[in-house]
Amino acid sequence: MIKKIEKNKVRLKRHSRMRYQINGTAAKPRLNVFRSNTNIYAQIIDDAKGATLVSASSLEKDFDRKGTKVEQAKAVGKILGQRALDQNIKAVVFDRGGYVYHGRVMALADGAREAGLDF
Repeated sequence: MIKKIEKNKVRLKRHSRMRYQINGTAAKPRLNVFRSNTNIYAQIIDDAKGATLVSASSLEKDFDRKGTKVEQAKAVGKILGQRALDQNIKAVVFDRGGYVYHGRVMALADGAREAGLDF
């Protein structure tokens, strides 16, 4: 019998291994990324308080859903970066969520960097 690999379980295991090294503080919060098949979500988290400081996603009402998923991810990154700068957050630690740094995850990071975030 062929055993099917559960990709999300493998990703969650990889993410938990990464979280030993990545930690967000008040001075340098954590930029977390989650991507589903159709949408992408990002939030900036202060792990010391356990609070989300800023968030953005491709599901927001005022978000323009035109273009490819990679282009939408870059737009979400720009929105998140702008909101972070409005909250006086300039530097973050990037948490790719167990995903490969490629495609939509990389586009979101590039968009946040273009908006002015430092990581």
